Amino acid sequence: MLHETIARKKLFEEAALTDRFLDRPCEETFTDLFKIFSPRLVAFFRARNCSSAEDLAQEVMLAVYRKAGQLRNRSLFRAWMFKIARHALSRHYEKQTLEVDTIDLADVADTMAAATHPSPGTHAFEFHNWISVLDTREREALTLRYIEQWEYHEIASAQDIPIGTVQWRVHRAIKKLAPYLKRREDAQLMRRAA
Repeated sequence: MLHETIARKKLFEEAALTDRFLDRPCEETFTDLFKIFSPRLVAFFRARNCSSAEDLAQEVMLAVYRKAGQLRNRSLFRAWMFKIARHALSRHYEKQTLEVDTIDLADVADTMAAATHPSPGTHAFEFHNWISVLDTREREALTLRYIEQWEYHEIASAQDIPIGTVQWRVHRAIKKLAPYLKRREDAQLMRRAA
């Protein structure tokens, strides 16, 4: 209940700052908007293993400032902004693909394996194993819905897909993860009973 109250308060503050900026786009209102959304954009890019997260967040915020007059539906501001972010990330990866030097993976296989796999027995390790069961689209939908706390309509708008598709992907992901979560819950109950 407390978590929901805090989340609602944040959404209300976010909406007020967004409306203020859209009503009067200037440096002052944009600064307030930047303080709220820039860290979220950085987190969005870092969650997708982007090494240029801060630069891309600034690029997206600049695009938001320049294109704010093009927004048709204010209630979809956050989805619109993250749609810009997804496009920026795609352009970034396309550019990187063209510029990347090749290396011999055999030389760095052990280093990469150690760096990318959390230690066994940790929550991060369990989560990494659970999420690997999902396909990319399910993982994205689940992450946006429950980790980044987007609404279904925001995800649908940002990904240019019907809301029913988003709901189905989230449902399917939860259904796939249910056996893993059940096993973890059972193990916790057994430890408490012992």
